[in-house]
Amino acid sequence: MKSALFLLSAFAALLLAIFGSLNPYRQWFSWRSPAADLVVKNAKIYTIDESLPLADSMAVRNGRILRIGSYSSIQDMVGYGTKELDLKGKIVVPGFIDSHVHLIFGGLQMMRVELHGINSKDEFVKRIKEAVRNAKQGSWILGGGWNDDLWGGELPLASWIDDITPYNPVFLSRMDGHMSLANSVALKLGGITKSSVDPNGGTIMKTTSGEPTGLLIDSAMERILPLIPEVSVEERREALRKASNHALMRGVTTVVDVDVYQWADLSGKMTIRVCLFFPLETWSRLRDLINNVGQSLSQWIYLGGVKAFADGSLGSRSALFYEPYVDEPHNYGLQVGDYESLHNLTLASDRVGLQVAIHAIGDRANDLILDMYESVISKNGVRDRRFRIEHAQHLAPGTPARFGKLGIVASVQPEHLLADAESVNKKLGIDRAQRSYLFQSLLGSNVELAFGSDWPVVDINPLGGIRTAMKRIPPAWDIAWVPSESVSLNDSLKAYTLSAARACFLDSDLGSLSPGKLADFVVLSIYSWDDFVAEGSASIDATYVGGVQAYP
Repeated sequence: MKSALFLLSAFAALLLAIFGSLNPYRQWFSWRSPAADLVVKNAKIYTIDESLPLADSMAVRNGRILRIGSYSSIQDMVGYGTKELDLKGKIVVPGFIDSHVHLIFGGLQMMRVELHGINSKDEFVKRIKEAVRNAKQGSWILGGGWNDDLWGGELPLASWIDDITPYNPVFLSRMDGHMSLANSVALKLGGITKSSVDPNGGTIMKTTSGEPTGLLIDSAMERILPLIPEVSVEERREALRKASNHALMRGVTTVVDVDVYQWADLSGKMTIRVCLFFPLETWSRLRDLINNVGQSLSQWIYLGGVKAFADGSLGSRSALFYEPYVDEPHNYGLQVGDYESLHNLTLASDRVGLQVAIHAIGDRANDLILDMYESVISKNGVRDRRFRIEHAQHLAPGTPARFGKLGIVASVQPEHLLADAESVNKKLGIDRAQRSYLFQSLLGSNVELAFGSDWPVVDINPLGGIRTAMKRIPPAWDIAWVPSESVSLNDSLKAYTLSAARACFLDSDLGSLSPGKLADFVVLSIYSWDDFVAEGSASIDATYVGGVQAYP
């Protein structure tokens, strides 16, 4: 708690130093000349604006859209110095908004041991052996992305890697971030022994004889995490650069980042827009910061709100359910944190106008948070608060309708279902597995659906997420998983653009290609959606942020 508060204070001071002299409104609205900086023409522009869904041309000046429509309607804005971009019929969409990422952490993972896609124990061990070969004795071996489901479900053990890491502590996170493997050197540093007891909201996994296996779930990871050396400012800047370039390559121009502590002391050049969510317990410091500097610090950084956790994840078997896991009959998952404390912090945050987002994956966890939100609404009164539930992955019958009734945003990740499809029946049983990723049920209940990736859990890839939401066909499958929950192309596009912007109060500036909004847009490789709908084939030709080409 103290460390989170200190980091928020440091972050506030840094932001004031970097952005205090900037007047974003002066920058964004200084439209003194009718001539455009950029005119996009001969395109198929899907605006995601109901007043003009389709256009062929767009004029941009000072980073914002001046006018959009036919070329004849904007031709008078072509003047000296105007750049004309002839797209020869290619599709243009608003810049994609990824509604849930861990941006700096994802960038750091790109510089560490990469275990995504590993499908055997031998390959897992080989990757660690290679890392040790290039590491100094005593230095930490860090990385992650492993998924035990890819090699049959056997969980990794410290004994797999102890022989090859006798002098280096190792900490490797599962793809979902809710379980990690520590080797025996790291366990010793963390004081984790046979006599160690499980912390609240976490599990130290042990053998039948009581010895730690090396696996730590949720809050149990806190026994190791404080021991890992602090990442340097230079490393974070490089992580930001790598992560931003990766996002832009995928057409993402704005992200909602839920790992704000990583941003302390970071002053690297921004190339994508970021909406930041802070730890819930720091709500009062965030309120003070917003009162001092406002929520829009510049065209790049927006202070979004606060975030907390209700449970863990399905893959780590720590998501909280009403019924136990089929393959672990005594395990219902974990409730992370104290409900009363969570309720009181949410009540206080909402009372001062902060947006609140809570991670909930299991059906019981989702209902728990909906109950809490309903209580807070009744106490603080009705207003446009846009409470969020992050993931909303497995829902009980009737729960989607409660989302709609209460006006709760569902921030979901379509590509997660690809990883879960092979194992969810084993963990939950066939009937309960059918109540997973209920995108169409949520839309049918008038829920604001915002799509994201949870990168680096899965890759940043909006086109892949759109394809998955439409098709719901996992790898090696010939049929869709719960096809009734598939959503249309238009709804999927909206969930990555306008709905994602609404989900974090950025819809006045982002989410659609409309006059006055920021000129963030993506040029696709295709001339028609037909091939994409049929085959899911398309790529990003170019990404523009504020009317300036940012990729390639």
